[in-house]
Amino acid sequence: MASRSPRSRRLLAGAVALVVLVAAGATIAWRSSNDQPSEQVTARLSVPAPGAAAVRGAWPTTTTSTTAVPNLDPATGIGVSGPIGPPWPTEFTVADAVSAQVPIFEAPDKPVPTGRTLPNPTVEGHRLVLLVRQQVPGWLQVQLNTRPNGATAWVRSSDVALRTVPNHILIELGAKRLTVFHGDFPIFTASVAPGKSSSPTPTGAFYTDIITRPSNPNGPYGLFQISVTGFSNVYDSFGGGNGQIAIHGTNRPELIGTPASHGCVRMSNDDISALVPLARQGTPVVIVN
Repeated sequence: MASRSPRSRRLLAGAVALVVLVAAGATIAWRSSNDQPSEQVTARLSVPAPGAAAVRGAWPTTTTSTTAVPNLDPATGIGVSGPIGPPWPTEFTVADAVSAQVPIFEAPDKPVPTGRTLPNPTVEGHRLVLLVRQQVPGWLQVQLNTRPNGATAWVRSSDVALRTVPNHILIELGAKRLTVFHGDFPIFTASVAPGKSSSPTPTGAFYTDIITRPSNPNGPYGLFQISVTGFSNVYDSFGGGNGQIAIHGTNRPELIGTPASHGCVRMSNDDISALVPLARQGTPVVIVN
């Protein structure tokens, strides 16, 4: 079994300063996990933020095609997104719901056939976060936290508040490696334990939507869980949940570097702690074989 290499090997030389600068100046908040009393925890990086030019990109959030009309499911009005990049911007637009219910549309002003709305907070009790894929006046095409993997729909701009995140995450299952990028520049990398062959980690373009801290830091999920909007292709439900995967810590660090999970991506507790400030809610996550 592969053992965890020294952390210094995973912090790329010369990149630490950029990591701190990119993420600084904004409080990073996460809720506790649902198995303990609700509380809000915050962490703030202690260096000043850089000038806007250092981290800001230009609209659109992606330069590749997203949902096309032929990809829509006629029964639900839900589309499936295309890839996010490359080329990779240095900023991605994220929509935080401000309405208690967010109606979704298959196109601007065309509700989905089911009349579906997304609750805010979510059924897990967390703020609804959506990754923006396109924008037209008054409307946003967003990626959703729902099946099928990569699901997209349109929402009204008035139902959300926009912000940006500076990084994206690449997970390479074959290499058993996670890398955080700012634009095309890698700023952090770590070995991981992805899913076993019987319960593989799903591939595709996703994003982070919830960051939680388990009540038992010595348990199987380690110090932190970063929920990713990908769903298992094997499990419709798992452990009382809906089969959604996460990047999380572990109490079995000796398994890092091997395919060991039920579909989630395990990291050492040191590495997941370093990843949390770089993976704010809405950060794109691309998983490849």
